[in-house]
Amino acid sequence: MSVDSSLVIESQNLSKIYRSGLLRRKSFQALKNVSLQVPAGSIYGLLGPNGAGKTTLIKILLGIISRTSGVATVLGSPAGSMAARREIGYLPENHRLPRHLTATTALEYYGSLSGMSLSAIRAASPRLLETVGLRGRERERVSGYSKGMLQRLGLAQAMLHRPRLIVLDEPTDGVDPVGRREIREVLKQLASQGHTVFLNSHLLQEIELVCDRVAILNRGSVLKTGSVQELTRTLSDAPMQFQLLGSRESVERAFQKWPAAAIRDVTSEACEVEVRATQQTEIDQMLDALRAAQVSVFRMARRERTLEEVFMDLVEEAAR
Repeated sequence: MSVDSSLVIESQNLSKIYRSGLLRRKSFQALKNVSLQVPAGSIYGLLGPNGAGKTTLIKILLGIISRTSGVATVLGSPAGSMAARREIGYLPENHRLPRHLTATTALEYYGSLSGMSLSAIRAASPRLLETVGLRGRERERVSGYSKGMLQRLGLAQAMLHRPRLIVLDEPTDGVDPVGRREIREVLKQLASQGHTVFLNSHLLQEIELVCDRVAILNRGSVLKTGSVQELTRTLSDAPMQFQLLGSRESVERAFQKWPAAAIRDVTSEACEVEVRATQQTEIDQMLDALRAAQVSVFRMARRERTLEEVFMDLVEEAAR
C-alpha cells in the first residue's frame, strides 16, 4: 500500500479474527475488510454499537493486538511500530489513576513512561493544565476529582509529549453535560493547532457536535464514511418543513392530498407543517395548493436528518 502523507491513519481490507477453544477451532471475526482514511488535522469519529469492533480497531492501530490480514499505517509507519507509537497520545476508556496522585504528579508519572525528562514534563504541565481547565487544581489529589476532571486530566497526559495523533476511547462517557462541553472545546482547540484526533464513541450527539468526518462501524464492517454533513444531507428522503401564515383550516385544506402531513399550530394565524415529498413536482403541487388556499409561505426547507437517524437506518438495513 502506497503511503499518502496527508493521511494520519490509513487501512485497507483490515481484518481481525479471534480464535478460542480446543485447538483454537472456534473463531469470531471482529473486523471485516475495514478500509479507512483519516486526514491530518481532523477530528475523526468512529461510531458504532457495542460489539461493532471499534475497540479492536483502536488496539490494532496502537499495536496492542495484531491484525489477521490487511494493511494499516499510522503517520506513514506500520500500525503498532515504535515509530508510529512515539507520535500517538492515548486516552483509554475508563482509565484509572492512582488515587494518591495529584494532577502534577500524574503528569510526571505518565510523562516518564513516554521517555520525557522531568524538566520537560514540568515545563509543559502548566500550559496543558490550563488548556484542559485544571489550572489551580493541580495540587489536589485525584481521589477528589469528578469524572469530568479525571477525563480532562487524561486528555492532558495524552497530549503531554506533543503527539501528532491523539486516540480517545469514549472520552465523554459518564461525564456531565458541562464536562462534555469542556472536553469538546479542548478537542476543537487541538485540531486548530494541527493535531489529529481519532475519537471512538457510542454517543451520537457528541460525534455530531465535534467531528469533521465519521465512520459508522457495525459487526466489524464499515457501513459508511463521510463528513457529518454528507451523511445527514440526504435530500431525497428528508421531509419538507413549511412555516406558514394562514388559518389552521386553510392549511388543512391545502394539504388534504397529503394526509400524512404533520400540522402544528404556532399561533391562530400561523402553522408549521412537516411532510415527506420525494419529487420536486410534488413540492410544486404543495405550493400551488397553498396559494389556492390563500396561505402564505414564510419559510420552507428540507430538514436534515440527524446522525442518529442515519446511524439507525444503516444498522437496521445491515441487519435485514
